[in-house]
Amino acid sequence: MAKPKKQRFELMDNETIDACLDRMKREGYFPVKRVEKPIFQEVISEGKTEYVPVSRQIIFEGRLIEQ
Repeated sequence: MAKPKKQRFELMDNETIDACLDRMKREGYFPVKRVEKPIFQEVISEGKTEYVPVSRQIIFEGRLIEQ
């Protein structure tokens, strides 16, 4: 079965960006796009709701290396 031409790779917990890029390369993809999404936590204080950023999610879009 053929690999898809594009695939998304999410940075896992306790994984460095270099390790994620190495994982992409091992699977036969090279990075073409990086997306960062903030992760918020809902905090209610004094009857007021606030959304506080607590983390971020990093996703790389990879394109298949042509051989």
